Amino acid sequence: MIRIAICDDEPYMMEQLSELLFEYQKERQSFSYDVHCFESGTSLLNSKDCFDLIFLDIQMDGPDGMETAKSLQRQKKDGLLVFVTAFQERVFEAFEVQAYDYLVKPLASGRFARTMDRALETLEQRTETSLLIQKGNSCQVVLLEEIVYCEVWGRKVYIHQKDKTVIDYYEKLKQLEQYLDNRFFRCHRSYLVNLDYVCGCREGEVFLSQGGNLPVSKLRERDLAQAILRHMKERN
Repeated sequence: MIRIAICDDEPYMMEQLSELLFEYQKERQSFSYDVHCFESGTSLLNSKDCFDLIFLDIQMDGPDGMETAKSLQRQKKDGLLVFVTAFQERVFEAFEVQAYDYLVKPLASGRFARTMDRALETLEQRTETSLLIQKGNSCQVVLLEEIVYCEVWGRKVYIHQKDKTVIDYYEKLKQLEQYLDNRFFRCHRSYLVNLDYVCGCREGEVFLSQGGNLPVSKLRERDLAQAILRHMKERN
């Protein structure tokens, strides 16, 4: 399910973008989507939802699209930004906020379809290699390769990253496990470890190449050893 936001202060533009999305999905039938429309940058910024793709009008009454985009970045909402503008000369401003693409009014269905093709491919690649974490009104994308291990304490999960930073948020470890790939192993009821960072295991402990160690449940010791060997063969 692709979560899409349309932010434009002109109702007919929101309607046109919605129709283009409907026709695109009808032709492709390879994805499903959920779209939310916002009449101003303020209403988008106040939304607690996180979006994968955001169509954002540049020319709006305060805040305009550029100001809204900068605020979204400060909130760490990492959806792909596609600017929509009637003034082609303003397209260059999109580089300031690393916009994914832009569409010039009046919208052309062919140009829209090409943007969607690229966006869906990018989102698919991002989903395969990253984890989307939502905390309150902010979202953060974490690359799986940067995660060393995950642990649960109380009602929170703590994501320990390669650069030593830790992200904590409310989640169940079992639920988190479903979003990770086969490089992660549940070595203990409270720990998930990235096998890329494992350098050995012995007597109820798994040793990390980053330093330190994690506990291993007795019932998981044999499975862990097999998982490490299998992972090494796959990497080689």
